[in-house]
Amino acid sequence: MSRRDRRGAGAPGTGALRPTVSVCRGCCCGTPKIEGVDHAGLLAALRRPLDGVARVRVVDCLDACDQADVVVVQPSADGRRAGGRPVWLGLVNDADAIADIAGWVEAGGPGLVDPPGILDLYEFRPSRRVREELTED
Repeated sequence: MSRRDRRGAGAPGTGALRPTVSVCRGCCCGTPKIEGVDHAGLLAALRRPLDGVARVRVVDCLDACDQADVVVVQPSADGRRAGGRPVWLGLVNDADAIADIAGWVEAGGPGLVDPPGILDLYEFRPSRRVREELTED
């Protein structure tokens, strides 16, 4: 998709105009390899409050398996114009982290609202190759 196509994608409140939350469900994330976690329940708990607010999508392996489960919060168009960039969060395996992410995204997300301080503990920086692969679609 060209830059021009992405910029104009969707009506207000849809597509690139909303934040996008990518939830890894590849080789490690969202699987029994991460024991004692209700992965489906956590995904549902993220989708419920963000319905109509953000695009929540399940993606294949993000190649950051040592951080499983991985969630990437990408800014809305307004957030990107305000300087927001994708925020990578790892070890997102509990309902409290999901609630903090959902609340932050509901409030505006990257570039518009600072994340709750606790999310600093989850934030990590993947390799450049991995970051670029996520933004190609």
